[in-house]
Amino acid sequence: MSDVVLQTHNLVKRFGGITATNNVSMTVHRGARHALIGPNGAGKTTLINQLTGVLPPTEGRVVLAGQDITGLAPHQRVGLGLVRTFQINQLFTSLTPAQALALAVSNRVGASRRWWQPLGADAAVAAEVEQLLAQFRLTEHANRITSELPYGKRRLLEIGLAVALKPRVLLLDEPAAGVPSGERHEILATVAALPDDVSVLLIEHDMDLVFSFAKSMTVLVNGTVLTEGTPEQIAADPQVKAVYLGDSLAGVRPGH
Repeated sequence: MSDVVLQTHNLVKRFGGITATNNVSMTVHRGARHALIGPNGAGKTTLINQLTGVLPPTEGRVVLAGQDITGLAPHQRVGLGLVRTFQINQLFTSLTPAQALALAVSNRVGASRRWWQPLGADAAVAAEVEQLLAQFRLTEHANRITSELPYGKRRLLEIGLAVALKPRVLLLDEPAAGVPSGERHEILATVAALPDDVSVLLIEHDMDLVFSFAKSMTVLVNGTVLTEGTPEQIAADPQVKAVYLGDSLAGVRPGH
């Protein structure tokens, strides 16, 4: 069985005369901790929107676990295991973490159709919710209204909701955006501890986080793949330093 879980083949996206992604071919392997980096305007969000079905490509294909999903709607891709988070969190602020996770798990297993039961009444759903609360460091906050949570905890809840859908591939779009520096390590540690059967594609501008987390990286510049490699290779690449990283790598050591 191939260990390739997500692949793009020559993805092109044009908006009028502007080419936002240009022949992007990228491979994400099973269990990957893969980072997609590049300067603002490099085409990262456009690429993610093509992966998730928000934007149809002008040319090219997206393949998930051997299945061509280029023509599938976003919800169909989620059903096949391609799940994303967003730069700005998308949460039901009036629910508690326990309620939100129970809703996500119930929806995945079909228990949400049992509308006459209280949310989380299903024992298997309740057990999974407890496990997710612990995994995402939310047990102490389980019954707090989401709008009252510290921002870092809200980001953890969003990632927890994505993981509740049992993704094959988890796309994390700047999970540390807006999070105070003191809370970022908790997000990094939690994401790093995800099981190997969840392949992670991370978009992030925080180079400390990227180089602590990623085992492989793709650098996108002007909609084109500049290079791919390990963090060590990327950090040493003169092209990458010239067009993007520059002084931002000062003091950053891959794997630390």
